[in-house]
Amino acid sequence: MIHRDAFSKMDKDTRRKATIGIFGRTGEGKSSLLNAVLGQFLLPSGGFGACTAVITQVEANLNDSNYIAEIELISKEEWESEIASPGKGEDNQLTEMIKERIIALYGADAENKTLEELKRDDKYTEIYNVLSDGKKKISSSDPSEFVSSVGRYLEHNLANPGGWYWPLVKCVTIKIPNCRELLEHIVLVDLPGTGDCDKIRDDLWKTKIRECSSVWIVSDIKRAVTDRDPWEILQHCIEDLGPGGECKYINFICTKTDDMKPAEHLRSTKLTEAQTPGHSLDVKTKCIVDRNNLAKRTIKQKLYSSKSEESKERFITDVFTVSSTAYFDENSHLEPSETEIPKLRDILINLNKSINQKLTRDYINEAKGVLSLIQSVQLDKEKNMKKVIEDLQTNIVKELKLLDGHFEDLYETLKRCLSKGVEESVRSCVNTTQDMLSSVRPKGNRGFHKIFRAMCGRGGFYWPRKWNEPLDLNKCLTKHMYDNINEEFVLMFPVNDNDKRTEKSIQDKLDKFSIIQCFFSTTPMPHPIHIFIQTQETKLKASLSRVIVEKKKEIYSSIYTTIQKNMAPGYKRAAEETGDGAMQRMENATIETIEQLKHQMFNEAKVKALDAFNELKLHIMKTLESELKRSVKRSLSHTSKTTLLDVSREIQELEALSQQLHT
Repeated sequence: MIHRDAFSKMDKDTRRKATIGIFGRTGEGKSSLLNAVLGQFLLPSGGFGACTAVITQVEANLNDSNYIAEIELISKEEWESEIASPGKGEDNQLTEMIKERIIALYGADAENKTLEELKRDDKYTEIYNVLSDGKKKISSSDPSEFVSSVGRYLEHNLANPGGWYWPLVKCVTIKIPNCRELLEHIVLVDLPGTGDCDKIRDDLWKTKIRECSSVWIVSDIKRAVTDRDPWEILQHCIEDLGPGGECKYINFICTKTDDMKPAEHLRSTKLTEAQTPGHSLDVKTKCIVDRNNLAKRTIKQKLYSSKSEESKERFITDVFTVSSTAYFDENSHLEPSETEIPKLRDILINLNKSINQKLTRDYINEAKGVLSLIQSVQLDKEKNMKKVIEDLQTNIVKELKLLDGHFEDLYETLKRCLSKGVEESVRSCVNTTQDMLSSVRPKGNRGFHKIFRAMCGRGGFYWPRKWNEPLDLNKCLTKHMYDNINEEFVLMFPVNDNDKRTEKSIQDKLDKFSIIQCFFSTTPMPHPIHIFIQTQETKLKASLSRVIVEKKKEIYSSIYTTIQKNMAPGYKRAAEETGDGAMQRMENATIETIEQLKHQMFNEAKVKALDAFNELKLHIMKTLESELKRSVKRSLSHTSKTTLLDVSREIQELEALSQQLHT
């Protein structure tokens, strides 16, 4: 039995937790869903308005039996900037969002106060004290006491405004005790609904999306098929999840399935009671089961018809129909299994178990390598050691040369795609921008100048609350660049494990890289030092795999961030336009900036992406060379020592353990 403390010795990169992102509009039942999956009421649920603007992470507390909340706050300067912005009076939507925050903090009578009046309010000092540390930690062994304390940083109580701190919060991490089986290696992230974020939290929202290895799209079953919102979330985030991220699974979760009126369902589906599934069930349960089955079929069809062929292969998708209320209700019409909450819990348990098994295998293999090195001294007192070491050193040079050639081919491919993207962008960016603005501009420009100004004020990205997707001019400008690299980029950096066996996959080439492979193919009984080197290679590759994923995100996002940075002065000028005809002048200023900078900024985006790719190559090559040389040198130094230890039995036991974990 391997002690859990042993895992702390492993490379931290290989222990990064799996992140499951939970998307959905406010009121769709995300918090209730999480409470049901966790089996306890820890997160606020109900009509709390914009409280979902707070990004909430849930993970296991593995250290003690306390419930812990780590709260990250915005800065004093960021808060002052927020409450000063309504004074401009240009964007009613933005103003309403900020008023909502001011009322939550100060109370209902604060809505029409000026910044100076707010500063004279007693609560202003209280707010500054809250923000003074930048972070706050709440810890309690009593779950009820914990929920009450954390509530002020998460909830938006419309019935009792004033003294609610969620407007000051960037992110909350909640750590729950006694849930090792469920969340030891998993983080659940409740992401804000569309339009609920503000400027301060936009970047954090995008960062969290790119960290997700799995996504749950949550929607009320009554609206799951017809409501555009969840589908727009999915479509807008598909690049950040796939080529720009690390998502492998997308699950669509229909909530509130117990909210059913049988007569209405029978009428709408033109079914009789006898035609509904489940002869032994009561009418309501029959109708719930029938609607659940119908929703699953319809959503699966829509998921596949709405995604490109490339996306279908990239993500493994499933649909669940759940009822959080029925799961907790002992008198419910539904059995716990029919609420499908146990299915979601099983997903977490099985994922957690698979990560645990991988970590255990890695640890066993590393221990086996060390023992093999000890055993090599018993078997070979430097008789053939010099030849073995020389062969290993030769193989390092040989294998690195092959890997370098592969990287050079990929670099040229990426360069070619980016160059084509630059050409198309320079040629078409102005027309593409004008077409995009025409497609989203309402008739008569009614109110559009306010949205456009908010977009410019936020660096080219703004998601109005009532829109199903954001107004993202940077994404529009980068369209041709991404269109030209996406196909090759996915081949170089596949997300799905099944796609790693391609000729262009960097991960596949790393997996096949080995300085001892030839020994295993030609020698019936490999030298123990070869086993030691193999375990060092495995550990090294695991660490570099994490680097590949993170660097891939940097390469992909560098195109967007370069364009956004270049456009920033133009956005600022456009946002400053006021008075009659301001909309036309804002648009003109934006188009002029694009026209002036198009050659420079698209070429710079190309260079930045290629430089980031080259940095990845150099890091992998240098790390492999230095670490493997160190391992070979370590092997040589150990063979000059004598030992009386016989560890052959221990090696056999580790082999047996390793085999058990693979079955």
